[in-house]
Formats: sequence, C-alpha cells, structure tokens
Amino acid sequence: MESVLAYLRRAHHDVEVDAMSAGFERVRDIYGIPAVPLSWQERHDHRRPGPARIVLRILGKLADTMRIILWVRRHDVVIVPGMGVLEDTTPLSAYGFPLSMFLLSAAGRVFGVKVALVTVGTSVIRRRATRWLLVGAARLACYRSFRDEYSRTAMRRQGLDTTRDEVFPDLVFAFEAPPYDSGDERLVAVGVMDYHGGDDDRARAEQLHASYVEQLTSFTDWLLDNGYRVRFFGGDDSCDYTVADEIITHIERRLPAGQAADLAAVARFTRYAEMLAEMNRAGTVVATRFHNVLGGLLLAKPTVAIGYSQKFVALMADTGLPEFVQLAHELDAGRLIATFMEAQDRRAELVARITKHNAASAAAVAAQFTALSDVLFST
Repeated sequence: MESVLAYLRRAHHDVEVDAMSAGFERVRDIYGIPAVPLSWQERHDHRRPGPARIVLRILGKLADTMRIILWVRRHDVVIVPGMGVLEDTTPLSAYGFPLSMFLLSAAGRVFGVKVALVTVGTSVIRRRATRWLLVGAARLACYRSFRDEYSRTAMRRQGLDTTRDEVFPDLVFAFEAPPYDSGDERLVAVGVMDYHGGDDDRARAEQLHASYVEQLTSFTDWLLDNGYRVRFFGGDDSCDYTVADEIITHIERRLPAGQAADLAAVARFTRYAEMLAEMNRAGTVVATRFHNVLGGLLLAKPTVAIGYSQKFVALMADTGLPEFVQLAHELDAGRLIATFMEAQDRRAELVARITKHNAASAAAVAAQFTALSDVLFST
C-alpha cells in the first residue's frame, strides 16, 4: 500500500485518494488519507452470545454489500495493492473477505469503475464457494497482474483466461529500503507466525501449530547455545506475538535469571519502515510471514524462508535461492539449522545475488506502475 501511495503521489499527484480497508483507523492515522472499514462489524461489537451474534452477522453482511457497492460507485478507479487477495493459504470464510473482493469487482463492472488487482497472489482454491468468489473477482476486474508465475498459472487452472495478464515482482520491491548494512552477524531476525495451517488444514490446525512452535523453539535454543542473539518479528496478525512470547517464556526457564533478556527480545513496530530499520540490525533473517521474508530480501540479508504456501517457493526461486526455503507444515529444526549454517557459509555470495535481484525487481515494479498509468489514467 505504501508503494502504491508513493507511486500515486509521484506520478498522479492531482488525484484524490481514500481507502476502504481492515484496520481503517491505522490507515487513516498513519497514511493521512480518509479511510472507512471494509467490514461493518469492525465498528460494532459483535461479540454477543447465541442468536444475537448470528443476527448481527447477517445484518452486517447485508450492510457490507450496500456499503461496498456505494463506496465503489463514488470512485473512478479502485486499486487493490498486492497481497495474497486471491488465495486461501490461511483459514478464511468464503463470506468474509472473498465475498468483499467479489462485490468490489462486480460493482466496478456495473458502474464502469476501473478496479485493478495489482501484482496480487493467488493459489489453487479447493473450497467451491471461496473459489467461485475469488475467481469471479479476478474475472470482473478491469486490470490484473500477478506477483509470480505460480499465481498466474493457479488462476489459469481455475478457468480464468490469463493470456493478457502480466507477472511483476511484489510491490514491496518499490519500497525505499534503508542503505545496505551487513548488520551484526551474531544477531538473527526470527520472524514468527501464529501458524495453524491453511484453509484445508482445519482438522489438524492445533497439531500443526504445536509442531511449528516446537521446531522453531528448538531452532532458537540452538542459536542461543551457539553464541547467537535473537530478535523476534511478527507480521500481519497481532497474534504472532503470542508465539514469540511463548518461545521467550521457554528461554527464560532454561537460562539464568536476567540472561534471557540480553539474548532474546521482541521487535514491535507499526509501519513497514520501522520493521525494516529493526531488521537491518540483524545479520541473517529466518522468517515465516511473507512480508518478513520480503523485508529480509529487500535489505539484502541472507534470508531463510519458512513458507506456508507455494508463493514462498516461487519467491525464493525467483531470487535465486531455491534451497533456502522450508514449508512450515513440515518444519524440521535439524534441517533448518543446516540451511542456516549454509547461509552463513555463503554470506557474501547470497548478498551479491539478492542485491542483483532487488535491482531488477525494482525496475520491473517501475514498469508495472507505467503499465498501470496507461490503463487507469490515460483518459
């Protein structure tokens, strides 16, 4: 979002910008633009018992349908900036965000508003209702591009003609990162996630979560036992910090009093630039959240991804680091330690490879913005 706002202010400074989003108050306060909630329930307490809660949810969905339609109608252009808005790699209800995406694109088609899905991610969606809504949202959009070939192929496999759709790197590569700093090689940025598997893993969600935390805790123990210090990073969800706190509690039990605080801490932030500044102090990044992994690459840090979907495999392969990714549902501390040690041994090579990739990605994102201007603002 920050990358798109910077593009608009640079290339189309005369346009009026506002937003409809989750966390609308943060968007309004941080970015200085008018913002309204994506969901009616975000402004209303829906934690009611029994039938009252069900009634409020139904009323909320009816209200959201009208709110989204009327909001889209007031605009000339609606840009959905990046993210995995067409994927189900984390648990979600079809009648939550997927329905909102469909209404957004459908309203744009009805009222002649240009809805652009810009460098978005997707996956092969197995749940029928979710697939119908998200593929429909993509089909009705005025413009769409994908952040990797995997996403474009996944959408084509689900029946969408992607012949004219292009692939561009993630919009984060247009973000103005701090100057390169090798950081402290004994400090490791560990990005954690409140991981419970994907939308198809609900039956074993707790098992996957427990295994993920156990393996990540073992990896952290190895780091501390071998002279490293750790900074934990969360991501899109405040629940991520419960995982970091759980691992720190474990560290406090096994280390002498006061020593844990010197070796392991949590980095908290509200903006991506703050996260990058904190992460830049580290020498190596090992992360689960997609935009934590992107942050490590943007800073040209040797980066190991613990991915929860194929988008991580695609990202690391595009960067030239296919061997530095392990999927979260099969996370193994021993393998992670071996991969981490390989990243240390090949540090200079990896930094050079990532730096070259970042330059090419930034140029490609600039080309994406040029294409976007031609489609959305040429008349």
